[in-house]
Amino acid sequence: MSERRIFWQDVVREAGRTITGHRMRSSLLILGVAIGVTTLLAIYTIVTGLSGRIRDDVVSANRPYIYVARYTGLGGEDPAELLRRRHLLPDLIVPLQQTEGVDLVDYQVSNSQGTVLRYGKEKTNFVQPFGSSQNFHYIFSIPVDEGRFFTAQEVAAGSRVVVLGYGPRKDLFPQLDPVGKTLNIYGKPFTIVGTMAARNHIIGAMGDNYVAMPWTTFEKDCLHVGMEDRNIALVAREGADTDEVISNVTGTMRRERRLRPSEGNDFDIISSETYGELVDKVTGGIALVLVVLSSIGLMVGGIGVMNIMLISVAERTREIGVRMAVGARRRDVLLQVLMEAGALTGIGGLIGILTGYLASWGMTHLLRFPFSVSPPVTIGAALFSVSIGVFFGLYPANKAARMDPINALGRE
Repeated sequence: MSERRIFWQDVVREAGRTITGHRMRSSLLILGVAIGVTTLLAIYTIVTGLSGRIRDDVVSANRPYIYVARYTGLGGEDPAELLRRRHLLPDLIVPLQQTEGVDLVDYQVSNSQGTVLRYGKEKTNFVQPFGSSQNFHYIFSIPVDEGRFFTAQEVAAGSRVVVLGYGPRKDLFPQLDPVGKTLNIYGKPFTIVGTMAARNHIIGAMGDNYVAMPWTTFEKDCLHVGMEDRNIALVAREGADTDEVISNVTGTMRRERRLRPSEGNDFDIISSETYGELVDKVTGGIALVLVVLSSIGLMVGGIGVMNIMLISVAERTREIGVRMAVGARRRDVLLQVLMEAGALTGIGGLIGILTGYLASWGMTHLLRFPFSVSPPVTIGAALFSVSIGVFFGLYPANKAARMDPINALGRE
């Protein structure tokens, strides 16, 4: 046991002496590996943060929600067939609200025609008015900033009241309280009863450029513009299984639409969790491609390791001959060269991990992405950097180990 410990101490000491004896060469190699690991780790962390940000924005709710629509565009069906599907009419609201496991239901009506709103000399960017129920801000977890959201009574009465998204509120009333003011939308006067807080969406102000009104009002005053679209969003009760609720909702929809068992669904149902999984798949594929591309830089660093170690072996030919002449085995020489190569790239990897996470933290903070340190990825980056040195150091190490001691001693 003691001989083995002494052997490893000698190998480590010789490797350290070689590295410190060629400081400039070793530093350049360490720098190259560090840059490669920094790039790889920063790309992975930033793309992971991007995935988390998109997932949060797409889900946009504290609880998973279920979305019922004529079509979602995710199934690859024939577009002409999808357009022939029936709209989701308001008579579905009560049956869905009574479905087992369902907590809240939000009925939404919109059109394909946005508009520009004006108040005095101020005007908005392009905004999208839509109709919803009083449950909209509860289901999608968007807090009311000023005033209030419209009530169930106002929905039932078809009142001309609106709640402004953060975008039009900021554009039209930079210095004024908007609550109680009147806006003209599609030629009709609407009273502002509240405004919504900023969503800080990844697509910027576009995610806040909307105006919500009771769906009954939208149906009455705004469906003459563009193509109509009707959707239903709902959330499950606390503790309910989402898949089970989706199954119950599907049964309700099929019963209300009187579909025979042999007929397929003429509607689509998707949960926010499915959207999140889709985002993870897309960004995961992007991350994989970028990581593979950034790994090429480490491969170039590995070639540098091979080149430097070949030079080092050539310079120390006589030294290697002396060691072998006094009893060093081929394995001893092989391990020494591999230790030097692995130590060089390992040091570069550790520096790269530190700078990679610092760069990632700065970029994710600037872009407002979630930042997290992944222990498996950190360990993987360290092991990968060491393995690059060992792999590309194999050829120089094998060359050194196969030297003939007599020929090596004769070299100057």
